[in-house]
This record gives sequence, C-alpha cells and structure tokens, in this order.
Amino acid sequence: METVAQIPKYNLNDEQEKKLILREYRALLRSLKARIKPGDRKLIRHAFEMAAEAHKTMRRKSGEPYILHPLAVARIVVEEVGLGVRSTICSLLHDTVEDTDISLEDVQKEFGGEIAKIVDGLTKISNVIDVNASQQAENFRKILLTLTDDPRVILIKLADRLHNMRTMDSMKPEKQLKISSETVYVYAPLAHRMGLYNIKTEMEDLAMKYLEPGTYKEIARKLAETRRERTRYINEFIKPLQEKLAKAGVDFEIYGRPKSIHSIWNKMKKKGVSFEEVYDLFAIRIIVNSPPEKEKEDCWKVYSMITDEYTPSPERLRDWLSNPKSNGYEALHTTVMGPQGKWVEVQIRTKRMNEIAEKGLAAHWKYKEGANEENRFDQWLGQIREVIANQEVDSVDFLHDFKRSFLAEEIYIYTPKGDVKMLPVGATALDFAFAVHSEVGVKCIGAKVNHKLVPISHKLRSGDQVEIITSNKQKPSDDWLNFVVTAKARTKIKDSLKEEKKAVADEGKYTVQRKLEGLGASMNSHNIDELVSFYKLAAPLDLYYQVAVKSIDLKELKEFKIIGDRLEAPRPVRVLEPKPEYHPHIAKKESELIIFGESGDRIMYNLANCCKPIPGDDVFGFVTTGKGLTIHRTNCPNAAKLMSNYGHRIVKTKWAKNKEISFLTGLKIIGLDDVGVVNKITNLISGELRLNINALTIEAKEGLFEGNIRIYVHDKEELDELAQRLLKLPGIQKVDRYEMENI
Repeated sequence: METVAQIPKYNLNDEQEKKLILREYRALLRSLKARIKPGDRKLIRHAFEMAAEAHKTMRRKSGEPYILHPLAVARIVVEEVGLGVRSTICSLLHDTVEDTDISLEDVQKEFGGEIAKIVDGLTKISNVIDVNASQQAENFRKILLTLTDDPRVILIKLADRLHNMRTMDSMKPEKQLKISSETVYVYAPLAHRMGLYNIKTEMEDLAMKYLEPGTYKEIARKLAETRRERTRYINEFIKPLQEKLAKAGVDFEIYGRPKSIHSIWNKMKKKGVSFEEVYDLFAIRIIVNSPPEKEKEDCWKVYSMITDEYTPSPERLRDWLSNPKSNGYEALHTTVMGPQGKWVEVQIRTKRMNEIAEKGLAAHWKYKEGANEENRFDQWLGQIREVIANQEVDSVDFLHDFKRSFLAEEIYIYTPKGDVKMLPVGATALDFAFAVHSEVGVKCIGAKVNHKLVPISHKLRSGDQVEIITSNKQKPSDDWLNFVVTAKARTKIKDSLKEEKKAVADEGKYTVQRKLEGLGASMNSHNIDELVSFYKLAAPLDLYYQVAVKSIDLKELKEFKIIGDRLEAPRPVRVLEPKPEYHPHIAKKESELIIFGESGDRIMYNLANCCKPIPGDDVFGFVTTGKGLTIHRTNCPNAAKLMSNYGHRIVKTKWAKNKEISFLTGLKIIGLDDVGVVNKITNLISGELRLNINALTIEAKEGLFEGNIRIYVHDKEELDELAQRLLKLPGIQKVDRYEMENI
C-alpha cells in the first residue's frame, strides 16, 4: 500500500486544499512508479514534507498554496522531460534555498552533495535576467557552467519556466510581457537545443498569447473552426498509407498533429501568406518499431512507400538520419502532394528516435549507455565549456553572443579530409578556421570553399568543404568581430587584440612614468587613477595605449597640483547645458494619446522608428536613458531583446481614445493589373474613407501590380477597415501592413 506523506498544518485550516495537495503528490508518485527503487519513496516523501513545511505560509499570485508549484514542476520533469527520482527531489526543493529559511547546507545534510549542487545551480539561475546588465551576463555564465557540469539544472529550470508560463494569468501585465520575452529570447531556444520540441513549442505559443494576444486568438479561432475539416482530410490522407504499410508487414503507428500557433504565425510572416494559404497546417508522423541495426533501412523503406503513393517535393526532403542534429534529433522529413492538391509534411522516425525527439537530452542519456563514440550533444557541451572557461564577463553582449553561437540551428561543414564540424547558421570561413584550431583562426588570410578561393568573411552553407589558408604574418583586426558569429572566434579575437594592445601600451607606460618623474610625482596607483579619471578612461591600460598611439599627449599635466608625490586633478568648471526645446502644442497633443500602467497618468513619449506603432496595436513603453519613454509594438523586431535584457525598464502601455491625431503607416497591395485599378484604390482611400495619402508607388509587371501606400490613419481599427475594403475591390489579391523600417 502506498504511504502518504504527512501534510504540515496550514494557517488556513482548509481540508480541500490539503486534499488537492495530496492528490498532486500521489499523481507525482504514480508518474514515477516505474523508476522508484527501494528507499526512493522515503527520500521523495522527505523532500516533499521539507518543501511543504518551508513554503507553508506562502501563496502564489493566484492565491493557491505555493507547494503546488514545486509539485507541478516535478511532474513536468518526470512526465514531459523524462527525468527520474533525483531530479524529482531537486524539483521539489528548487525554490526552498532562495525563498525560505532552508539553507544549502540543510539540503546537503539531508540529501547529499549531488542534489545540493543541482539545487544551488537552480538558485543561481533564478536571478538570470537581472536589472544590472553586466550582472546578468555573469549570472548567465554561472548557469552555463552548471549546465555543462550537470545538464539536469537547465532541464529542471525549463520545467519551472514552463509551469510559470502556464499559470501566468494572475500576474501584472508588465510582468507577463517581461517573462514572455525572456522565454522567447532564451528559454525556448534552449529547450529546442536540449531536444525538448514539445516544451519549446508550448513556450512559444504561451509567450505569443501575452505578446500578441490579437493574432494568437485569431489563429486559435481559425484552427478550432477548421478542426473537423482537417481531421477528415488527415483520415483520407493516411488511409492508403496504412493499407500499404500493413501489407508490407511494417510494425508502425501513424497519426496527424496540428502545427503550433506560433509556427503557423511564423510561416504566415515569413512567406507573406494568410492563414488559409499555409499549406502544412498539420504534419503526419509515422513511428516505426524497428531494431537498432535496421532503423535507417526501415525509415527509408517507409519513405519509399509514401512517395510511391504521393508525389514528394524534392527540395523539402530533410535527412536527419545520416546527419543527426547536435541535440540528438533523428528523423526523415518529406513534404508530399496529398489529395485535393494540398501539401502535407510527413515525419518518419523509429520508437527510439521518437523518444529522443519528445524527451530530448533525458532520453539521450538512456540510449547512450554502451555507445563508444562521443555524441554530438557532448561535443556541443564541450564547445560551451571551452568558451566559458575563456570568457571575460565584461560585456552585455555575452547573452547575445551565446544565443547567436549556441542556440542557432547548425550547419555541417567538412574539412579537406572529410571530418565534419558543426557551426551555427550564418558562420563564416573565419568561424570555421577558429573551429579547426585557435592558431589556425588567428593566422587565417582566406579559404577555399568547394575548391574556390573566398575571403575570410564568406558565409558558409551546410555541406560546404572548406580549406583554410594561413600566413604567419597575419594578425586579427577589430573588423573581424563584425562578421564572426561563434563565441569561440569572438573570444579568441578579443584576446589577441588585447595582447597586441598590451604590447603597444607598454611603451605608453614608460612615457607616463618619465612625465610623472619629471614633475616630481611617483608612478603609484593613486596618481594613475587620477589620470584615468581625468581623461575619462575605463582602465590604466587604456591610458597607456592612448599615450602610446599619441591620442593623449599629457600636456594637461601642467594643470595638476602636486602635493608631496601625489597628483591632484584640476576641478572641472561646471557648464549648465541648455534645456531641450519645448514644443507645447506637440507635447499637449501627444501626451493625450496614451495611458500608462493602471493609474491613468498621461505622459510624454515618442514612437519607436523600428516598428512605428499606431493606436490599437499591442504595445509596451521602454524607458530610454535621456530620451524618456519610447513606445514599441510587442511584435517589434527588437522587443524580445529589450524586454529580456532590461525588464525593469518596461512599462505596460495602453492607448487612450483620441481621434485628433493621425499616424503614418503603410500598406502593400498585390493584385491583377487592370485598367483603372489605381483610380479605384485612390477613390476608396481619399474619397470614401477620407484618409490622407502620404505617398503612393505602383509597379506593374507581367499582368500583376504591386502597390506601396504610405497613409495617415487614426488607429488600427481604421487601418484594418481600409485593408478589408481594399480586399473587396475586384482584382485585389492581397493587402499587408508594412514592416515599418520600409516607411
């Protein structure tokens, strides 16, 4: 019989709450049933009781007992990530050291060093996106060190983040925006890299629900409306395949699944199509039960049967059987023409591959035992380890570099001998040179890609064969940092530049020493600090370097006082800066447009040029240094980065009703080139809707026309109405809002 843990007494004497907590605890034990060994149950119960006791007075924003959160995280870790007993214990305790009186020493005493180390890693992660940008980089570096040490830390953190995203409705709007942006910027790509596709997809969908609520609801509604029709189509598509596979004696499962809302939206934006035009709203998955030695053969056999039945699109074949992704993902993907002329994506995997695709790294460990070769995931962790060991955390760009270098999709590049190197998309010949060896990178002067000579900045494509050309006379330069994307290359280039700077600075140091001694002052740290501060530099090295390259000639030294052997810098004369010009009519009108937060204060602001928001768009305010408040759309290209890195500067913003002011925006129109089409468009805009046109360009080509209209509207409703009315004109096929940098 299952032993039930003792629930500590809650301040609220609520039997229903106790029952709910026990129900969740029992559900967790049931999920773990297959993995529990003798003695484990007692440890889990102890961790649960310890967490429940520690959190007993705490409540979540929704009002429920806090202990339900660690229980939910533990269930995600077991059921969706596929981890076991130790990770369950860590999940139950993941917030105790940070939020309660329990110390890391307590955890170590009760559960041992391994669990204490993971809990410590989870505690450090909690502050990853910090108000202080350089502190944030340092914290993220700590996480990554823990990640390479024990990847369970990041897997549990991903489960924690997923549960927070699922239960975010009761949070303040600005907190929802900040957490959603962090999730899209860092955690979803990390889940993808860990092979946790389902978690990555759900995170992106949930983030979109808060960042772009209008679009999210619209796509969700259309998916719900077309569900019956899609199910009918999937059944029609898979029927002949089932018969074929069964006849051939293949042991298989086959089913269809809808694409996520986020991926449908991405496709709509990328391809510039409407919901109705997204051809692969669903994918068919075929899972083959196959022994390890026959996996590839069986997958290709199934592929052959599918392409006998339906015509494939040759450029849409993805073979991750021969070249698995670095997160271990293996599968065959093809897109075929199904009934009624619709394209359908088909994914073919074995049971083992499917488990790795669903559970990522956790399943990878399960199947790794006994495998001799180092897998790609280990290589990836090794690369991170190498970079972090050399990384100097003095830059806000660290998180950005890491994201670009390690969270991007990878390409496969071959050496002249046929060895494979994995690099992120966008990598150049110089990145490849550093991937071969640091010394090769530093001396690289060019490369041969597929036997053709190219410059070091040449962007590589998957499958390229690259030979690096070096010279002993070559030295890295500053502009190299403009086109490398891998963290290893950036770190090594910065190190080389620093070494060179030090060598030059040594001459400057000697010059400074001579000048000081000439004045009767000594070369001590106080005097050097005075000079560094006077010339507004960051460090003594910069001072010596500037003196060596003659940017500073030290003639201002004669203005310094010398007291004993100490220098005292002259005090600067304060100059009052002129106040910025004030335009009362603009200020008054603009300040009436927006209501900030919940207080209804009307505030001065400006609209971001990167996304040109108009009233009705989902927006947020960003407090800029020196410029006050800037309003961005939540789907602005820069939004995720701003909200992730500077969450403390985000202000939830909503529009106040104001019909007095017009905003410049733009529409792109595509249609059939017909007589009088321009007339119809301008009549509708200026005549019927009485809107002002700022600019209009129309280009006709081979029977089609493409028109770009810049127009003044009062709000999004007006723009949406215009788009709908334009679509109803004869011959107009498509109307889209501009990406705003084109305005």
